[in-house]
Amino acid sequence: MSLRLSSTFRDDLAAASRPLAGIWACTGSALVTEICAGAGMDWMLIDMEHSPNSLESVLAQLHAASGYPTTSVVRVPIGDVVTIKQVLDLGAQNLLVPMISTPDEAQQAVDAVRYPPRGRRGVGSALARSARWNRVDDYLGSADAHVSLFVQIETAEGVDNAAEIAAVDGVDGVFVGPSDLAASLGLLGQQTHPDVTAAVLRAFAAVRAAGKPVGVNAFDPAVAQSYLDEGAAFVLVGADVALLARGSEALAARWTGGDAATHASY
Repeated sequence: MSLRLSSTFRDDLAAASRPLAGIWACTGSALVTEICAGAGMDWMLIDMEHSPNSLESVLAQLHAASGYPTTSVVRVPIGDVVTIKQVLDLGAQNLLVPMISTPDEAQQAVDAVRYPPRGRRGVGSALARSARWNRVDDYLGSADAHVSLFVQIETAEGVDNAAEIAAVDGVDGVFVGPSDLAASLGLLGQQTHPDVTAAVLRAFAAVRAAGKPVGVNAFDPAVAQSYLDEGAAFVLVGADVALLARGSEALAARWTGGDAATHASY
């Protein structure tokens, strides 16, 4: 029996005629992730860094989303070779590694997703969903074609090194995180401060000059559109938890007479 895997997020971006819109999956619930997967977004980010996700819950969400055209990307909590190996073995084909500030850190992430002699990924495809338990022909020899790697720049140092990070062979794209970038610039919680947006756009220019797609997180529609206008190829425009929080607040305000709380965008 021979099985074919889905195309990667790298392939989706290369084939896209417009920027790709995505949503965070942060609840840790396969049910909620499936609801979001069927909503029509281009991609979704299953988050292990700031969400209550284990290997088991990520696997359940990959299963839940697999029946829909939305592309799943998993953000690992750290660029650790063991963590990356385990998430890849679950069958995740697209990874986002956070807090990449130097080309060396980007190279370590690349090494973690590649098999020897080019990298350090542990070999266990016969035991794992990644190769569908050896039902994907020549998975070991073609693994690079089945996996895409994106790295997240979210510090001032990372912005300064954005061109060199994007140029690392094996980095398929760069995602800019304004929240931690704002904190790195001494502007905690001020993701739309002019200094933060200027730093985001500097990263954009450097990554695009290196020939790689660049993405960003922006929940405010006007901010998201401004980044799209500046060349963002992929954008996260909402989150399951934020939709639930704001929607339930609005419902309560409508039916209990209270005022929905006002919250800053993530």
